[in-house]
Amino acid sequence: MKNQLIPSLWFDNNALEAFEYYAEVFPNSTVYKNSPIVVEGAIMGIDFIGINGGPHFKPNNAISFMHVLQDRETIDRIWGRLSVGGTVLMALDSYPWSEYYGWITDKYGIGWQLYLGKLEDVNGQAVIPTLMFCGEQQGKCAEALAFYKNVFKNFEQQGAHPYPDGEVRGQIMHAQFIVNGLTLAAMDSGYPQDFTFNEAVSITITCKDQEEIDYYWNAFTKDGKESQCGWCKDPFGISWQIVPENISKLLEANPSAGAALMKMKKIVIDELVNAN
Repeated sequence: MKNQLIPSLWFDNNALEAFEYYAEVFPNSTVYKNSPIVVEGAIMGIDFIGINGGPHFKPNNAISFMHVLQDRETIDRIWGRLSVGGTVLMALDSYPWSEYYGWITDKYGIGWQLYLGKLEDVNGQAVIPTLMFCGEQQGKCAEALAFYKNVFKNFEQQGAHPYPDGEVRGQIMHAQFIVNGLTLAAMDSGYPQDFTFNEAVSITITCKDQEEIDYYWNAFTKDGKESQCGWCKDPFGISWQIVPENISKLLEANPSAGAALMKMKKIVIDELVNAN
């Protein structure tokens, strides 16, 4: 995989179906690995993971994905496909921030924002994971950005614009930042929402060694929450998966590694290698 931070989507055991659908809907997209648990692919050049996790978590728009597209025809084609079985949140129309924009949830519950713009404004990256701080996390976007700047050694903030008026005046209307080479966006919701971040959309960090695993795990769980199999939540409720970059090889090399993984919270590489 190319990007170290990988958006990971939870499905009710139909991840391959969804990823094959995305490969048809979005240009420059493909599925390149499939297993009973995990599907790996790329959407418009950005690596994604699909998880066959069952019915436990349902996605919402606390984390959505903005597609920066440079022509209306492509936007119209993608919008038409996503509209089948999907739900429109903001109609495809002209807005102050873009002359052609729309926000839609697809038939699997994943949110996509289609935006007519310039790739040069988003570091050439066509798909931008977008964090919306809402529900119990409303108003915490600026605090979260400061937290991520402290955690990630390769962090660059590229602007943060506050709401100019209304009940959310002074909160973050839009921010763009780069983490370990991946461009992301963040915002506080402009309107009250009855949802917030959950495990259905998480971010996987592939780590080169145990030291890096320990670093991220400790940073996120200090004021966050530990979970199982390398999953944890940061202080803002965003789910992260902290895994070795070669986890597939580790599991394939030792038949007992999978059972050992299921007993872990933080992943310990030596225990995977030496499990029996």
